[in-house]
Amino acid sequence: MLPGGYRSVMEARNRDEFRSEVIRFTRQLGFDTVAAVTVIDMGLGKSEFINVDNTPQAYLDAYDDQMASKCDPVMQHCRRASVPIIWDQNTYVSTGLGDKWEHQAQFGYRTGIAMALHMPEGRHFMLGVDRDQPLPDDTQELQRVVADLQLFAVHAQDAALRLLVPVGLQPERPRMTPRELEALRWTMEGKTAWEVGALLGISERTAVLHVNNAMHKLGCTTKHQAVLKALRLGLIH
Repeated sequence: MLPGGYRSVMEARNRDEFRSEVIRFTRQLGFDTVAAVTVIDMGLGKSEFINVDNTPQAYLDAYDDQMASKCDPVMQHCRRASVPIIWDQNTYVSTGLGDKWEHQAQFGYRTGIAMALHMPEGRHFMLGVDRDQPLPDDTQELQRVVADLQLFAVHAQDAALRLLVPVGLQPERPRMTPRELEALRWTMEGKTAWEVGALLGISERTAVLHVNNAMHKLGCTTKHQAVLKALRLGLIH
């Protein structure tokens, strides 16, 4: 997966563009179907699910039931862990759900990879890709696929939170100075503090100060986290 593909999903301007980028990535990775689910905990055991997928029309009812299922082994894994799960028929048979796998396999859901990112403030992002054909036998190739999916999920969750979460549930946008935002924009382009200072006509020390102030206001511990959060909040583009 080329780095530009990760940036493309972050730069999506609306739900349709986000969906297109997610599906494009899925197919480049060698999978047919995908589900990207943003979950917001509302308290009192209630959660808001925002789903973007390309589920076959004939499987929609069963898919919606799976999303709400408390017994589906893949969903249960994603709810309690951040480690990716590589699943196939054995995953369902071993939990006594072989019939469930037989049903979904008719629609191309024979094997796949799924993972979840669990974030502060009750935000979660689940990403799963599926296909009809077996996964690669080569261990290194399979590890590369999983790594690509994990990296894409990090970028996609920022775009999903920015584009899909209702305004009333969005975190408050911190007040940033123009210099802090400029420093973050150039950091996003891969510039060092020295280069940022030269571009803005300030010292390297002052450039570092602007980036550190931005990190503090955004509640981040690294400049890369600050860039991603600023993108998600729409502070930089």
